[in-house]
Amino acid sequence: MSAHPGIDRGHTDDLMSFLRASPSPYHAVANTAERLEKAGFRQVEETAAWDGAAGGRYVLRGGAIIAWYVPEDATPSTPYRIVGAHTDSPNLRVKPIPDTGAHGWRQIAVEIYGGALLNTWLDRDLGLSGRITLRDGSSHLVTVDRPLLRVPQLAVHLDRSVNTDGLKLDKQRHMTPIWGLGSAEEGDLIRFVAEETGVAAEDVTGWDLMVHSVEPPAYLGRDRELVAGPRMDNLLSVHAGTAALTAVAARPELPYIPVLAAFDHEENGSQSDTGADGPLLGNVLERSVYARGGGYEDRARAFAGTVCLSSDTGHAVHPNYAERHEPGHHPRPNGGPILKVNVNQRYATDGSGRAVFVAACERAGVPWQSFVSHNAMPCGTTIGPITAARHGIATVDIGVAILSMHSARELCGAQDPRLLAKALTAFLEG
Repeated sequence: MSAHPGIDRGHTDDLMSFLRASPSPYHAVANTAERLEKAGFRQVEETAAWDGAAGGRYVLRGGAIIAWYVPEDATPSTPYRIVGAHTDSPNLRVKPIPDTGAHGWRQIAVEIYGGALLNTWLDRDLGLSGRITLRDGSSHLVTVDRPLLRVPQLAVHLDRSVNTDGLKLDKQRHMTPIWGLGSAEEGDLIRFVAEETGVAAEDVTGWDLMVHSVEPPAYLGRDRELVAGPRMDNLLSVHAGTAALTAVAARPELPYIPVLAAFDHEENGSQSDTGADGPLLGNVLERSVYARGGGYEDRARAFAGTVCLSSDTGHAVHPNYAERHEPGHHPRPNGGPILKVNVNQRYATDGSGRAVFVAACERAGVPWQSFVSHNAMPCGTTIGPITAARHGIATVDIGVAILSMHSARELCGAQDPRLLAKALTAFLEG
């Protein structure tokens, strides 16, 4: 098999392993924490007193993680350099009463999470992941990474117009997965999950469960210059941000305090205690200032000099739908990270932020591209404007250009994840 001559696959191979091991936001933060621990970071509890000593720390709450590294010569007013991302992806999530079914089929009741591309979940082998909570308050990760569920599509013989009039899916009636034969009472999903996790079913009092495609990430194309895989939006950025933060930690001189902020619930508005519109990031940054002996004035000075790169995936030009893209801005795979701009503040980038991003790319020797939406098409958004407005922090929206965004399986250039990580590393170095 031939190989694309310009692709260094080490980073992308590691990304593929990270995607495979992170079927839910809870897995993603656990795997991120493990990587941080290996780099010398230590977890601090939000309920404990914090000290201002130099070194790497992280806070883990639910599906969110905030990590930062305090250099030896940091002062209370030292600004931050933040890489922002999110851990959640659109999918199907299990309802509070999960067991259902009809006509001899056992099924699982699900809610649609985020803006899922529904048809991509049809006729696909699905596993189950997330977390369960026990009576004592402890949580345990759930990983059933084998074919367990399936959302079967109606046969073409029973929907003769599907290829002419298009597929029409009702979220309530048509997206319920099957997982066996029998009555709903025989299903007992939570007992099954408890057994798979090695805990007593009667001790399980809460759960946050979701389905995921069990098909592993893979290189694609004649020269393997593309990567197909799940949850690239936005674990690709979480992985790159973690690599960048661990790369700059413990370097002798850092003019800023580098931070990774990976939030949950971006796909449904970020309004939660673990979302970008919650107080978690602000609390962590402020407590770090105060732990180093600072006061409100130091906090204000630190925030005024802080810059955040909101790193999320964006749209590569689609060869079959090029008319849906802005004609002068066609991001392409393996062309480097994209700078996302929207004058109506769906993205937070302005000219000053553009200069910061370009400087980081130039220091890293990384090419970059521009993205703006077609004027006749609505523009999506990210944690960028939320971070800027909530904390008064200068924010720039960037990312990697992909196809099939919000599909159960997305597509990007095999070189772009590494290029993003290099640019983020240069940004955190200042």
